[in-house]
Amino acid sequence: LMPKDDDSRVIGLFGDVEENKVAQIIGMMLDMAESAEVEKPTELVKDEAGNEVAKEEEVEILPIEFLLSTPGGSADDMFALYDIMRVVKEKCPIVTFGIGKVMSAGVLLLAAGTKGQRKIGKNCRVMIHSVIGGTSGSFHNLENEMAEMRYMQEAYLRALSDESNMSVAQLKRVINRKVNVYLSAEEAVKM
Repeated sequence: LMPKDDDSRVIGLFGDVEENKVAQIIGMMLDMAESAEVEKPTELVKDEAGNEVAKEEEVEILPIEFLLSTPGGSADDMFALYDIMRVVKEKCPIVTFGIGKVMSAGVLLLAAGTKGQRKIGKNCRVMIHSVIGGTSGSFHNLENEMAEMRYMQEAYLRALSDESNMSVAQLKRVINRKVNVYLSAEEAVKM
């Protein structure tokens, strides 16, 4: 997480996608979305008669720049941030930039940037895999946990499909390899 000064519109997520970082990022994104509209200075132009008149005021929408370098983390926290990003994008663009490594939960956050404004470093490593979980307990409790993991997996695949060029079926084929799937920056861009 990068500290921001009054004019900065850059947020960084470095390290795990976890509750405390996500809560701070959500607050920063919401604040930046509220201050995204900036009036451009009034220009004087000449009308048909040659008189100088004030040009209609224009409003510029400043984007939020979101840098990501993460090994992933909590699916619940990922979805909390993803949902806020979808709301914020209605007010202002979010430029996402993957650097270093973008893995697991970070992949959806990178993909959630405004289409056409998502970037990735040439040497960034991207990794996707199926949902990871662990629990112990009674047979019925384990069945319940497995059902929840299946739900999270489906939700993740639907969201990633919405933000990418891949269908849910294509994504399932990738993660059904049952290993961590590493992609180069070029491969990630194609997907």
